[in-house]
Amino acid sequence: MNEEPRKRRAGGRAGNQQRAGTAVIDQMPWRIPVNPDAPVEPLDAEGVQRIHKGAMRILSEIGIEFLNPDAVAHLKRAGCKVTGTNVKMDEAFVMEMLSHAPSEFTITPRNPDRELIIGGKHMVFVNVSSPPNAWDLERGKRSGDFETFKEFMKLTQYFNCIHIAGGYPVEPIDIHPSVRHLDCLYEKLTLTDKVVHAYSLGAERVEDVMEMARIAGGLTEEEFQAKPRMYTNINSVSPLKHDFPMLDGAMRLAKRGQPVVVTPFTLAGAMAPVTMAGAVALSLAEALAAIALLQYIAPGCPVAIGTFTSNVDMKSGAPAFGTPEYMRATQMTGQLVRHYKLPMRSSGVCAANVPDGQAMWETSNSLWAAVQSGTNMVYHAAGWLEGGLIASPEKFVMDCEVLQMIQRYFEEATFATTEDDIAFDAIKEVGPNGHYFGCQHTQERYTTAFYAPFVSDWRNYEAWQIDGSVWTPERAHRIYKQILAEFEAPAMNGDHQEELRRFVARRKQEGGAPTDF
Repeated sequence: MNEEPRKRRAGGRAGNQQRAGTAVIDQMPWRIPVNPDAPVEPLDAEGVQRIHKGAMRILSEIGIEFLNPDAVAHLKRAGCKVTGTNVKMDEAFVMEMLSHAPSEFTITPRNPDRELIIGGKHMVFVNVSSPPNAWDLERGKRSGDFETFKEFMKLTQYFNCIHIAGGYPVEPIDIHPSVRHLDCLYEKLTLTDKVVHAYSLGAERVEDVMEMARIAGGLTEEEFQAKPRMYTNINSVSPLKHDFPMLDGAMRLAKRGQPVVVTPFTLAGAMAPVTMAGAVALSLAEALAAIALLQYIAPGCPVAIGTFTSNVDMKSGAPAFGTPEYMRATQMTGQLVRHYKLPMRSSGVCAANVPDGQAMWETSNSLWAAVQSGTNMVYHAAGWLEGGLIASPEKFVMDCEVLQMIQRYFEEATFATTEDDIAFDAIKEVGPNGHYFGCQHTQERYTTAFYAPFVSDWRNYEAWQIDGSVWTPERAHRIYKQILAEFEAPAMNGDHQEELRRFVARRKQEGGAPTDF
């Protein structure tokens, strides 16, 4: 196990494991979780080969539409069959390109103590990313704004079980799109010291974010390119297309040694076949096509395959998440991604509209599917609602409880079998007529023996009622408010912050990124 032993349950304010003292909650320390379990494998060896061959046949006989002339030109030089924007590639080419890709890589943000390992048995969690709306108990549903964006950044920094400040937790529509990325990344880089992400939505945005990550870390260009410092996630346009800006951003990052996660969004019954095997094969074909491109232009660049394969409600057409089909598709994709020896990304998602029972069982299904599939990076691990249209701070807090439970589940203490763990002497001491509350074996271990929740209430009904009958989202709301009230931003080098501020001001004066309005 590469985990830090859980000797005490403390986190410190703002999720800073370096600073001791009282905190809003008593949370687990920062660590990179390591999943000790063998993955669930619903497919036998023949099933893995059938899906692999299906994906290869899609690539060689149907092809993928690459809506980016530079990408098409690269693939034509590579010997792929090109007809307009359609590119067909054979299995030999794809597998040769995959052989260049690393099975594991690190990402080092401005605070090197937050360095992450992506791959192997490591499993990291990412905040909710990209909803246009927010919801909380006080204000209900509303469009995203900059102040709410900053609230979620503070939650992202505070919780030690969140490892990556991914996309915008909520889209701040009160900031013009031309400069939105500048304001958002400035806050992300100063309110957090964790790994950050760039949206691949135009050359200017991608280049600006890479430059801001470089400045925040006090890095030379050579140091920035020497190892991964940030990343992007791109989505295909299912079925069978990769669009211009996503490919452009991915190629820019790959050329500078920064990781790219390729995540097709395949909904069975809508943008993919209604069968899970067909949806997974299509998803893999789309992901592998982009990864082959990136390995051709930048051999050895860090990449990962993402899965977002789920199903739709066939009565309404609405996306469904955390379903049995979603779980199986994630497990199946995990088997194929291990076959390709690449890291994998999945998600902690649900279709519920508020943080209720449905939200938690669907999200728990999604998260446990991630555990079972050997996922390395879990997107939307905290805060996601309404199929990705809403971010909720209460849901964020509730999800972090589940993430901590998963981390505790991974700890060796839960399955150790030393003589001390077998506890023969304690069993002999208590015998058939006593209890274990007072025995020495329990007294020596009771403070760390079991997971201790920060939002769950384990008291009986009468005690809960006497204390005000507070439901879980209400408790989560109180915690979220307390975190904001006591939040302290992580330290940042003053010269780096000033240079970052000057860069943002200059790019705003230059107009930022071009838009249609």
